[in-house]
Amino acid sequence: MARRPTIQDIAQEAGVSVATVDRVLNGRLKVRDETARKVSEAAHRIGYHATNLIEQRLRADLPELRMGFVLQKEKQAFYQTLAAEIDQAVRAAPGIRGRAVIEFSSSQSPSGIAEIMAGMKGRIDVLAAVAVNHHQVTEAVIDLRQGGIPTCAILSDFAQGERTSYIGMNNMKIGRIAAWMLATAARKSGKIAIFVGGHRWHGHELRETGFRSYFREAKPQFQILDTLVNLETRQLTYEATLDLLARHPDVVGLYLAGGGMEGAIQAVREVRQPGQVALVVNELTPESCSALSDGYLTMVIATPLRQMCADLINLMITTRIGPDAVVPSQKFLDPVIYVPESV
Repeated sequence: MARRPTIQDIAQEAGVSVATVDRVLNGRLKVRDETARKVSEAAHRIGYHATNLIEQRLRADLPELRMGFVLQKEKQAFYQTLAAEIDQAVRAAPGIRGRAVIEFSSSQSPSGIAEIMAGMKGRIDVLAAVAVNHHQVTEAVIDLRQGGIPTCAILSDFAQGERTSYIGMNNMKIGRIAAWMLATAARKSGKIAIFVGGHRWHGHELRETGFRSYFREAKPQFQILDTLVNLETRQLTYEATLDLLARHPDVVGLYLAGGGMEGAIQAVREVRQPGQVALVVNELTPESCSALSDGYLTMVIATPLRQMCADLINLMITTRIGPDAVVPSQKFLDPVIYVPESV
């Protein structure tokens, strides 16, 4: 039977005295943060049974930061993954005892999102949100800021000039990447369709602008159809895609600038063969991964969620340092590109 590691083993691994390890474990006397961290890391490496206790001791003296998050569509795989990554990043945040307060909006209603944001007052110290760009949301951001709560926009920008910062992908660039892929993958010239979640999503509007500008500049032989709105819902996207393909049998490419990809994938599976319609969506989920494997999906443009969440938490911590803290107005992340051979 293997011997359980002792505090003597921790001391040897960390290069400190047994008395120092004892002080960290029992909190009897103050130990320098650097030394306490060395003890904690040594305990992790040798598998000491009370490692969690050491971590609790280390974090007990750290300032608490209540971090609020307003996300969309709780049942969607993408937002479930995002929430999990946020929770993990908050737990791992250095220098604070972070606590994540996550709320989900069930609709794109500006008043509903603004109400959720306002309801965070008194419960959080800093906020990050996925929200539409609307004056009601902007008013909520201003109200929170006046109460000492800064707001960061994630994925899709909003309340420009009032929010503290935006972090996410360069959505104009994302639209151009999608357009290039469709023009490259289409078997012949024809009609191209694009769905947006709604005209109040700033990120979707930028993606559409970049998408259309690419075709105007580089591939004018394609006809870009009027933009379709799907409210990021599966059923509406499914029905709209079936109708689109019935009315325009010469559609050769389709781009989902926002959510609802599951409906488009289902519709294309039902009425087209793999590759007949080049299809580009955003974010890697179980369904988009499956569609890539089956050849119904041409490309997925994904947000690097783990990196975004780590950078977001650091940004939110920085906003609480004080009025002289330097916070970038926006931070763009490079997309992760998946094609059928990626999975």
